[in-house]
Parts: sequence; C-alpha cells; structure tokens
Amino acid sequence: MPTADRASRGRWAVYPVAAVAGFLVGLVGGGFRWCLVRAEELYGSLLSTSERLGGPGWLLPVVVTAAGAAVACAIARRVPSAAGSGIQDVEAVWRAEATPQGWRLVPARFAGGVIAMGSGLLLGREGPTVHMGAVIGAEAGRRTRLGAHDITLLHTSLAGAGLAVAFTAPLGGLLFVCEEVTKAVRARLVLVTLIGTATAVGCSQLMLGSRPVLPVPAVADPSIALLPAFLLFGAATGVLGAGYNQLLVGLLAFCDHVRRVGPVARAAVIGAVVGLLLCADPLLGGGGEQLSERLLDGDVPAVTVLAGYLVVRFVAGPLSYAAGAPGGLFAPLLALGAVWGALVHGLAQPLLPDGASAAVPFAITGMAALFSAVVRAPVTGIVLTVEITGSTALLVPLLTACFAATLTADRMGSTPVYDSLRLRMTGSS
Repeated sequence: MPTADRASRGRWAVYPVAAVAGFLVGLVGGGFRWCLVRAEELYGSLLSTSERLGGPGWLLPVVVTAAGAAVACAIARRVPSAAGSGIQDVEAVWRAEATPQGWRLVPARFAGGVIAMGSGLLLGREGPTVHMGAVIGAEAGRRTRLGAHDITLLHTSLAGAGLAVAFTAPLGGLLFVCEEVTKAVRARLVLVTLIGTATAVGCSQLMLGSRPVLPVPAVADPSIALLPAFLLFGAATGVLGAGYNQLLVGLLAFCDHVRRVGPVARAAVIGAVVGLLLCADPLLGGGGEQLSERLLDGDVPAVTVLAGYLVVRFVAGPLSYAAGAPGGLFAPLLALGAVWGALVHGLAQPLLPDGASAAVPFAITGMAALFSAVVRAPVTGIVLTVEITGSTALLVPLLTACFAATLTADRMGSTPVYDSLRLRMTGSS
C-alpha cells in the first residue's frame, strides 16, 4: 500500500476506534455511577441503623468510613496513579510529561472509587470516570495499532467522554477537553471528542436515563438590576476559590511531611473524622449531590446552618482528597458552590432589589462561579452547570459571576487547581 494511502487510512481509523471506545467508556462509567448509587443507599441504611441503635451505635459509621478510606487508599497504593482525581494525569499526558496508564488502572479506579465514595468521603465521581475513560481510549488506540499521536488524542478525547458520562453533560465533556486539558480548539481533536462523547453518553443513558443530574424547576429570568450583585458575588467567590486551592495544596503538602503515620493509617484517621461528621448530619459528608438537590429544590435552611455546611465542607473536601483514595474534586466543589450561593443570598437579601427573594439563582450561580475560580475554566463551568441543572434562564448572571470569579482568583495569584496537582505529580513544584 502506498505511504499516502496508509497515512489517509490512519487518519480516518481514529474515528471508529473513538466510537467503540466511547461505548466502553459509557458502559464502565455508567456502571460506576450505578454502583455508587447502590453504595450510597447502603451507607444511608447504615446511618439509619446506627441512629436506631443509640448509645455506642454512633461508632458504626465511624468504623465503616475509616475502613473504607483505608481500603481505598490501599488499592491506590498498589496502583499509585489511581489515587486522587486523575485529571492532572490526563493533562500531563497531553503535555508529554507522562505516558498513558495501562488497563490495570480501570479496576483500581472503579473499585477504589466505589469504596471511598460509598463510605462517605467528600469526593467526586468525575475524577475516576475521566481517568478510566482516558485509559480506555489509549488502550483502544494501542490494540488497534494506531500511532503515538492518535493514542494521545484518544486518551485526551475519551477523558472528556468520561466527564460527560459522570454528569450526563456531553457539551461539558467537549469543553473540558478544549478549555481545561488542551487549551486548544483543533478540528480533529473536536471531532474525535464528539464521536467518543456521543457514544459514551448514549450508552450510559441506557442504564441511567437522560434526565439532568440535578433538575431544577423553572427559574425566572433575574432582573437586570441584579447584575451588579452577581458581579460582586463572583468576585467574592474568586477569593473563596483561591482559599480553597491554597487549603487543598497545603493539606497535601502537610500529609507528605507527616511520615510517622503511614498513608493507609492516615486515610483511616481521615475516614474516622468524616464518619463523625456523617453521624452529626449526613449532608456534611459525601459528594454533596443530596445537599445540592435540596438547595436547588428551594428547601434552604437557616443562614447559620448554611454557614456550618460551608465551613465544614470547605475543610472536609480537601481533607478527604488528602486521604489518597480514588476520587475527584468537581462534585464536592459544585455542592460547596451551591451552599455558598444560598448563604450569600440569605445574608444579602435585605439589600437586594425587589423580586430577588429566591435563593436558587444564587445557588446555581455559585456552583459555576466556584468551579471557575478553582479550576479556571469558566466556559466549562457555565455549560456544565447548565447541563446538570437543565436551567438556561441564568446564562447572563452565570457569565457575569464566572468572569468576576475567574479574574479575581487569577489576580490573587492563585494557581489553577489541576495545574498545581499536575506540577506536584510530575515533581515540578
């Protein structure tokens, strides 16, 4: 076969490979989400049982969460790249700072993630799903004997498919690849991501359905008079996001220097702390989907309760990540943003114009703005939030707040969270 014909066939071969790999990502990612739901239901039953037992029954969730964190950390110790989010690994591969992981990572991520998140740690499902998607894409490229460039392309594109499956957010997956991972929009990259994401989400919907993750009742268009308030809210969120990044990196560095306690024992201690929080209130732990759902349904607790949720989850999220178990940052971050938005609304309501009595617009905007401040990918944050909630009425407030949050965090000198984690992973920091 002439060289030109081989090259042409190689260029086209990546698309069917991406489609098949996308189907596998949907199967694995959808199964992962299904298992997490069952694990969370079991943990909810455990909390109910411990409450009925009374007395020393409160020890039950403490022991279970500590054991779950320890087991998940032990799994990650056997396959070190399975710890944490995995998004920084995808970015490192794209930048040629690392090579794609092998297939062993998929069962480690799957099992470790279900155990860690099913035990109540404040971690997100998107990190493992993104990394599993990337590995499936790279393995598909290797097995079909594609070139090194196409293997990297599949690794990156199918990572976006993994994010899309995690939140049923296909456009969010595409934008994540272009804005966050590659910081580029190239025709071939977009096309491979599109076909991989389409088959992945289509397959996952056979198991999970197509409804938004956090459907919100119809939200009225906010008054134009509220835009200055959303601008100030976004700026304040940028400060919060910069603090969150600093705390996360600081806790990871602190754990690195605590050598007297082994990683698995340290994970057990962190798990015990989270278990105690869950005993006090189940909404203080976990990925935060139930808390977000409650707020977006309009069931907003008192300002003092919201402040408690904010402080505890602000610290407990990075602490859970420091346990070294498989799990991501997005889901707890979105929940924290919803709490922050509802709290700011509750505090500022007397100063807001008439017609701003509902906290839901601020909760939704808080989700996107805090994501933008921490990750520094505002367009992805906006689209992801819209797809998760199914709400398009808040696009102008979202644009305003995410602009202010991103600019503020950047002007404060805060390094985007996945840049920090990637530099830490590659030993460049």
